[in-house]
Amino acid sequence: MPYTADKPVPPPTAEQLRARVPGWGADLDPADRPAWPKERFAPGVSGAHWEYPDEQQPREGREKSIEHLQLTPVFGTAQPLHGLSGAIRRYAYDRFSEGRAAHWLLLVAGDRVESTGAHLRSLVTLRPDNPVTETGLLSELHRHPIASRRGRVDVRHQVLDPVIVAGPWLVAGGVAWMLARRLLRR
Repeated sequence: MPYTADKPVPPPTAEQLRARVPGWGADLDPADRPAWPKERFAPGVSGAHWEYPDEQQPREGREKSIEHLQLTPVFGTAQPLHGLSGAIRRYAYDRFSEGRAAHWLLLVAGDRVESTGAHLRSLVTLRPDNPVTETGLLSELHRHPIASRRGRVDVRHQVLDPVIVAGPWLVAGGVAWMLARRLLRR
């Protein structure tokens, strides 16, 4: 029991543990460790031809957390920041430390802005997103809809699933309907 007036029982010594638990402390002595030669630093064994890797170019415009002195030598360039979502993400990196909730909330907001923009862009294409098939709703109806939801941790939040999935579509449809109505009145 912690926090008692009694003197605490001392932890068992290494010899006591070694006698009681088979194999205890096998990795304490480096001579007994199976990976010991591999753990030694041997620069010629790694195969690296550099002390510090060559820096990837171009480095301008890449987001870097304010607590780091420099950008990592190698970084991803597949999805460069763009538009309003990119401005939100850049602001998060330029202004807030990674230890602050504001940094991460701004990154999440940037993701939401990006996904909303992607949904809106899909509405003006010849093949807009299909929320019924892309959210797995048909699969949900045909493959044990009740049994698959029983025993889950997020049971209380399941009522929000339709709102989260259908909400943006209903709002976009309402906005489109209001715009169409205004145009028809003129």
